[in-house]
Amino acid sequence: MSHKIPINNQSPDPVKVIPVKQIGLHADRPKIFPRAIRGFYQNIRHSTMALALFIYAALPWLNWEGRQAVLFDLGHQHFYIFGWTFAPQDFFLLSWLLIIAAFALFVVTVFAGRVFCGYACPQTTWTALFLWIEKLTEGERHTRMKLDQAPMTANKLVRRSIKHVLWLLVSFATGFIFVGYFTPIRSLAPDFFAGVLGGWGYVFILIFTVFTYMNAGWLREQVCFYMCPYGRFQSVMFDKDTLIVSYDAARGESRGSRKKNVDPKAEGLGDCIDCQLCVQVCPTGIDIRDGLQLECIQCAACIDACNSIMDQMGYERGLVRYTTEHMLNEKSAYHWLRPRLMGYSLMLVIMACLFVYTLAVRVPLAVEAIRDRNQLFRENSEGLIENVYTLKIINKTQQPQTYQLQVEADEHIQLVEKVGEIKIHAGEVLSLPVTLQADPGYLEKSNYDIEFEVIDVNNPNIHAETESRFLAPASR
Repeated sequence: MSHKIPINNQSPDPVKVIPVKQIGLHADRPKIFPRAIRGFYQNIRHSTMALALFIYAALPWLNWEGRQAVLFDLGHQHFYIFGWTFAPQDFFLLSWLLIIAAFALFVVTVFAGRVFCGYACPQTTWTALFLWIEKLTEGERHTRMKLDQAPMTANKLVRRSIKHVLWLLVSFATGFIFVGYFTPIRSLAPDFFAGVLGGWGYVFILIFTVFTYMNAGWLREQVCFYMCPYGRFQSVMFDKDTLIVSYDAARGESRGSRKKNVDPKAEGLGDCIDCQLCVQVCPTGIDIRDGLQLECIQCAACIDACNSIMDQMGYERGLVRYTTEHMLNEKSAYHWLRPRLMGYSLMLVIMACLFVYTLAVRVPLAVEAIRDRNQLFRENSEGLIENVYTLKIINKTQQPQTYQLQVEADEHIQLVEKVGEIKIHAGEVLSLPVTLQADPGYLEKSNYDIEFEVIDVNNPNIHAETESRFLAPASR
């Protein structure tokens, strides 16, 4: 006799089922309306950002000896930086410079945390500019918040339209100037409006216009949170002696409002009056009183805000300040001699010195020998073995130069035609065909080392060499 297993209906009560639409897998980030604040650190911050914007906008307009001072001419493969002219062969210098910049960032981060983010980062700089435009067109923080929640009216439409038009103009100017670093900027505007700039020029201006508008106008702090890798690995470089923006909880707690002339200790309160001003001025919307956070870019807006409140209350400044974990908890002095800081600094100094030395001894001349790829060698009508080469000679100076060619090889290997003086314009790459020949009766090997040397006629100390091979039939 078989036994049936009873089956009970265990379906949940339909009344208690939570609709799927109420289960949020992703919470929208609340919009941040930073409040403007003045103070010592904000004056420094605004000055550095204004200087960065000025340099970015003005640099391509500078001239140097009749040429744009900074121009990365990709079409002609010439890169001009004031008195220097670089070629693609000098690309290693750019890699070297980027490594130096990385170590400089490491030193700054170990010493003072993310001050680069708060004071000089392009994302922070352009976002601050866009926020200034937003304040100019829509008002202070409380006005902007009310306007954001208000229904669309003529006033709101006009203010928003003006703001976005100004944002787009700044974005377009950013993209236009950026392309001006790669195309002569003085002819860029006429070419742009005449429609003869070229497809890639229009594409890059459009790309940088869109990205600037989106990053600085819409994404803002989310670029720092989700796109920038710096905020992710900064904690690896911090130690207990890194200067960070910190709240002195021992002095500030317990928080609470009070009248100005009331003794906080008598009320059992700390110096923090819980005014929330430090939160309102933060461009990333965090509360510094919760401790060090990934989102903090160390712009010190909360320091200036808190100091202004301390001044009004008659309290000592520094409730929120730049300090270290050791100084905050152990009341110790700043420790300069730390292995990590000393190591990064030493590496930075060594690499910077080597880079400067490399630039100082850099020869403003380059030569490259390219063998004829169609045949290894050939026999002419006189029975002589010939090898054909193309010399690429690069004048890396910004003045015309005159050179002469010398060939160091076996005594039986000679130039077919003597090469006279070689005149090359500033920054020009000259292709010079050269043919070497030799009597096979005197050749004991199938290949010989040769060296081409190009020497400046007016300054023999400037010379460049390149090696190649002379190939001949195998000896019998």
